[in-house]
Amino acid sequence: MFGEIFLCVTLSAVLTVVGSRWIDKLYRTSTELTFPEKISTRAKFRKLIMFVALTGLIFVAEPTLTPEKIFTVAAIFLLSLMTATDFEQYMLFDEMTLSLAIIGAIRVWQLNLNVFDCAAASLIGGGFFFLLMMTTGALGGGDVKLIAALGLWLGCEKLLNVVLIGSIAGGIVALLIILSKQKDRSDCFAYGPYFTLTAIYFL
Repeated sequence: MFGEIFLCVTLSAVLTVVGSRWIDKLYRTSTELTFPEKISTRAKFRKLIMFVALTGLIFVAEPTLTPEKIFTVAAIFLLSLMTATDFEQYMLFDEMTLSLAIIGAIRVWQLNLNVFDCAAASLIGGGFFFLLMMTTGALGGGDVKLIAALGLWLGCEKLLNVVLIGSIAGGIVALLIILSKQKDRSDCFAYGPYFTLTAIYFL
């Protein structure tokens, strides 16, 4: 038990440092940040939150040297980073989404999962969100790519659950923010974290 806790804490600490540095590097090279003048302020508690969250999530995943659990930890790591960047800057970076998609595709192949189900979830989910983006403007391109990448990990049924729960949760929070007059309808909202956090639960 002590060995598992030590492994979780050590792995979480390493991933937190590596992930946070990756985020900082992406921020320095990006010209599309929503709050470029508030990078340090909005990231004030990032490392602490990431460390605590990763420790708990990895401990639940019981990271022993099995392919499935290694893939799960990789997904949790990437989704945690994407949650952080979307909360901080309303940004989902292509580098992270592409990494999630590639590792997801490798997982499908390595673990002999249902290729048709995962591919269909990716194409249908990504296509549906693309149509929403084009017709309503309520979502960004990062959200479309995220859903497409998650389809490779979750398959149709679980992806549908993630979309429904994430949309409802994001909508409720957005409504509360508007009612509290912190923002109005024309302002931007970060919906990505509600999909990433729900995806982590289903993983």
